[in-house]
Amino acid sequence: MSAKSAKATLKSYIDPYRVDGSKRFRLKDHATDASGGLHKDTGKRMIEVNARRLQELQEKLYAQDRWSLLLIFQGMDAAGKDSAIEAVFDGINPQGCEVHSFKQPSSNELDHDFMWRHTIALPQRGRIGIFNRSYYEECLVVRVHPEILAKQKIPQELVGKHIWKERFEDITAFEKYLARNGTIVLKFFLNVSKEEQRERFLSRLDEPAKNWKFSMADISERALWDQYQDAYQDLIDSTATEHAPWHVVPADRKWFARVVIGSAIVHALEQLDLTFPVVDGDDLKEFKMVREALEKEGGPVVKKATSRVRAKKAGKT
Repeated sequence: MSAKSAKATLKSYIDPYRVDGSKRFRLKDHATDASGGLHKDTGKRMIEVNARRLQELQEKLYAQDRWSLLLIFQGMDAAGKDSAIEAVFDGINPQGCEVHSFKQPSSNELDHDFMWRHTIALPQRGRIGIFNRSYYEECLVVRVHPEILAKQKIPQELVGKHIWKERFEDITAFEKYLARNGTIVLKFFLNVSKEEQRERFLSRLDEPAKNWKFSMADISERALWDQYQDAYQDLIDSTATEHAPWHVVPADRKWFARVVIGSAIVHALEQLDLTFPVVDGDDLKEFKMVREALEKEGGPVVKKATSRVRAKKAGKT
């Protein structure tokens, strides 16, 4: 497959789910059970191909040390955020990738603005930062549970009826600031159906190995399903931009969700034209001198065959 056709293939599993603010967003227009016309086996092969490509791109991102990538994952309970992150980033060098899971804020975090704890967790240049839930919770959980807002120590005169619109404005400005400083921002909403969530909850109850994933709080939050859907509708419509797009990922089929997420990440990194740093002439001269000194210690070194070459000789390719 040519590079051009490979790029077109990736985009076919990104564009239908990408929301960039160019038109009004309606959550009900996005199916939760889409499969992009793929069979599961084909989808799994795509996941593997994306994973290998992501490994290569992540290594160049780290070596170049110019750009950074921030990935934000949001979704209802049991939408598959944890497993998607684990699957998409399987095999990625851990020194260039960091996952942050944001839970209920501590007393120290409540003594700062709502973005503070996320700001200090942003990825360094050359690295990938993953937010498993994020500052968007401040416009979701806090909106559905207004009693939480009362505990945030915000001066009362600043808590008006437009607070959510104001937070959307703050977040959009923040993400534009990140983009202007070399951080690529990609946001993923794992769009799971209420019925699929029910089945996954039952699976957690039925399988002892999954019992730990279940919480009674999940059921109380499920009862607020419609309020959360309304909150996501408003949030995505208000914060989707060209420089920080949302991807409304069909999440009923976990394997297809991973196809969409992996394709979006690979495509975004490929747009950066990442390369390994070029060694200048002076360094090459020094390298030559070092090589000569090392070879004098014990003669030339015979290169060992790579695993691919060894496998070929053994007739295993």
